[in-house]
Amino acid sequence: MTNLITRQQHSALAGHERLDGGLAFPGVEELPGIRTLIRESWQRSAGFKADPDSPGAPLALDLEELEDYRRQHPLATIMPVIHKLLVQPSHDSGLLVAVGDEVGRLLWVEGDPAMQRRAEGMMFVPGADWSEATVGTSAPGTALALGRGIQISGAEHYQRSVHPWSCTAVPFHDPDSGAVLGVVDITGTDSAVAPHTLSLVEATVAAAQAQLRVERLQLAAELARKPVRRRQQASASRPPRAEGKEGSLYRNSLQLLGRDQALLSIGGRTVALSARHSEILALLSAHPEGLTAEQLCLQLYPGDGSTMTLRAEMVRLRKILQQLNPEAVPGSRPYRLAMDLVPDSNQVLNCLQRGAHRIALEIYRGAVLPRSEAPGIVELRARVSGLLREAVLTDGSAESLLRYAGLPEARNDVVIRRAALRLLPPRSPKRAAVVADLERLEAELSA
Repeated sequence: MTNLITRQQHSALAGHERLDGGLAFPGVEELPGIRTLIRESWQRSAGFKADPDSPGAPLALDLEELEDYRRQHPLATIMPVIHKLLVQPSHDSGLLVAVGDEVGRLLWVEGDPAMQRRAEGMMFVPGADWSEATVGTSAPGTALALGRGIQISGAEHYQRSVHPWSCTAVPFHDPDSGAVLGVVDITGTDSAVAPHTLSLVEATVAAAQAQLRVERLQLAAELARKPVRRRQQASASRPPRAEGKEGSLYRNSLQLLGRDQALLSIGGRTVALSARHSEILALLSAHPEGLTAEQLCLQLYPGDGSTMTLRAEMVRLRKILQQLNPEAVPGSRPYRLAMDLVPDSNQVLNCLQRGAHRIALEIYRGAVLPRSEAPGIVELRARVSGLLREAVLTDGSAESLLRYAGLPEARNDVVIRRAALRLLPPRSPKRAAVVADLERLEAELSA
């Protein structure tokens, strides 16, 4: 088994070298020695434009959102089973146990304290988005994408920052409907992908599913004995609907930051949109009251936009949304979203309004649809980027300033670098890189 894992690691590392060579993502047949499920997952990851050099996963839920979300998630009731069978034995074993929701957002990460601290370096923390669409190949995200238990070892991960880790994950299905409710994951070193580990996680998930079924039967029996309060208690016991309204369980999201084509997630399903459809949904999500065809044209087209052209685009967009979820199809007169979407740009703005610039910076992955020339998107992009920069300059630590300086839009930002230099300790090893950047910028400006 060890020799097999070693061969897989060598093949995976060779595959990453192909990407380092500046080639387009190789075809399946051009990556010999790599497991088929890994090759196919890498190709999906590349299609989602996941960044293999990203240092970690983005935060999708801040602490306040996370607490509320966890309390009402159906997996909260089976966490005692997960604790008994997985978390407690992992404390001294160098392993972490993570439980995520149906779209790959981690809700609980527990286990060996030292490993927890290490895992923070790649943002393997509660609230982080570990979906395949965001971080590429990983056990939680890929298990959800495939709908079955899998093991991912070292360099098989799409992100290079995750190569020191290995993991096993199994989706958690609703015992009644069969719908995916989430995922259970074990992460650590090579022991996390031992042959028995997958069986252990599968057995734990089966036990937790059985426990959830028993609790529902007990609740049904109790309601039958109390007919007067039946409707009220039954309503409280059901999982909230997935439309993304205030207080609902499954938030429908729109990822706009750092992407030319948005990722739309509804009810656990994700689709990459065209550039124009990305702009339309971004604008409609920013105007929940709706926009007339004329108003949307003005915000969508840089020149004179034709309402006929817009209507044709809306027909195509409706067909895509109809296949994803019929309830997501926008209304007309005015054009208005039928369900709430949570754009990641709005998450950044909400965090900034609360003064949580560090969380905003974690969520921020780049400018809103950076290549879009739609007037409404240009305005939204400038607002989000400008408010974030102002917050970091006003209240940010040296670390926050350096993180912001690493963004593409801040490559030539002299003010940010000078602010970081003022806050860095005199003997900080990070000063040299900041000084070098400033010298580069000064030389470019003088030329």
